[in-house]
Amino acid sequence: MAPEVLRGYQYTKASDIYSFGIMMNEYIYEETPYNNIPHNHALSIKICKGLRPNSFKYTPKLLADLITKCWDAKAENRPTAKELYQKLNKLLIIDNDTKSQVDEYNDKIKLNRTSEKRSSNIQTHPQAIYTSRLLNFKNLPEPVNSDATKTTLRSECFDCQLDELDLNESDQEEENNI
Repeated sequence: MAPEVLRGYQYTKASDIYSFGIMMNEYIYEETPYNNIPHNHALSIKICKGLRPNSFKYTPKLLADLITKCWDAKAENRPTAKELYQKLNKLLIIDNDTKSQVDEYNDKIKLNRTSEKRSSNIQTHPQAIYTSRLLNFKNLPEPVNSDATKTTLRSECFDCQLDELDLNESDQEEENNI
């Protein structure tokens, strides 16, 4: 749940983008966020102070950066659905060099799954509740980004050079096609 929603503000498209970033990370990391801690007022405070879920250390830099942008504490700094579509669509069109890097990434994922066998060892905290419910927390702090988030989401081995996929630039041609 986006920090602003935890603070009592309405759900918006920007809060949906935050949630999309959470789901992208969960898909890549293969672990439910915050599964080892109670889902209570203290967690809400930590999220507002910049806590974000753990991430897979081999996440491609481009995806890690995109996820981080989705998790920005300021809703207006998050990408729009249209921008996400454009960036993710560009990922589907890759050259041979990038394909070899993607293959390397996939090999590391397979190796990680084999060596760690994470899914069988995951223990969910009894107060980690994953059903819809009203969270009526008062006096939560103003949302901020954590410096730890920026370092946590850094790719260790898959920093491919995709300059044309700069997250801050917009592709006018694709924008006109949507």
